[in-house]
Parts: sequence; C-alpha cells; structure tokens
Amino acid sequence: MTRKILSKKPEETLALGRRIAARLKPGDIVCLLGQLGSGKTVLTKGIAKGLGLKDSMVSSPTFTFLNIYEGKTNLYHFDLYRIEKLRELEGLGMEEFLYGQGICVIEWAERLGSFLPENYLEVKIHHKNETTRELVLSTKGTCSDHLLMAETK
Repeated sequence: MTRKILSKKPEETLALGRRIAARLKPGDIVCLLGQLGSGKTVLTKGIAKGLGLKDSMVSSPTFTFLNIYEGKTNLYHFDLYRIEKLRELEGLGMEEFLYGQGICVIEWAERLGSFLPENYLEVKIHHKNETTRELVLSTKGTCSDHLLMAETK
C-alpha cells in the first residue's frame, strides 16, 4: 500500500512526523530516502516530538552515524550518508537497534543494501520546489498498513 502526501512547509512535515509517531510501536523501523535538504531530519524531529521527546535535541547524526534519544520508547536515529560500502556497516551492531525495543529512523536507508530489514515503513521525500515536498509512504514486508493512515492535516 502506498500513500502520497504534499507538505508545503517544514511545519507540515513536522506535523506529519508527529502523526506517524502516534502509530509507531517498539520495534518499528522507518526508512527515509531523499536528496540532501529534502526534509528527512525535519520528519525525524516530528517523529521524536510525537514520541514525547524534545525535537530540539534531534540533529542529523551525519558525523556520528547514530543518535540515541531516550524516552518512554527510545528513538534510534541513523544517518548513513557517509557510508560508501556495505562492509562499513559490518560489526557496528545495527541489528541490536533494528530488532530491539526502540523505534528506528534511518536516513539514507537505500545505502543499507542487504542489511535492509524485511519489514519497514518507507518514506521517499521529493523536492517539488523551494518549500514544498512530496512524501511517498509505503509499507514493506509485513509492516502494517495502519502506519499509512496518519491524517494529512
């Protein structure tokens, strides 16, 4: 199942993240795909806020690979932008987070290759213009379609 949502400003992307978070449960994985500056981290901030975390603490973990935000449900925020080869992921213990009791959000998830989990919510973000983004949400594997039902407003 696939759903397209148009976001005309960053605040709408944040709000969508909050609505998605309301439907996430421990063990869920959200894979984000999109160009630099498309809004992946903005959506992650919205998810964090929806999980009861401070969105101001969320930043792109580009240089650290992983940020962990602790709360009632932990948020594991991966950024794979700097990953060039799959072997760089080996031995990093990603499985502990991907299949743990927190919620994973993975920016640049297309770089996971064979490490890509079977079940996840995929969000592709496309630039439409300076401020407008099209977000294409789809469930993969047995990931529940209820994750796509977040209201658009």
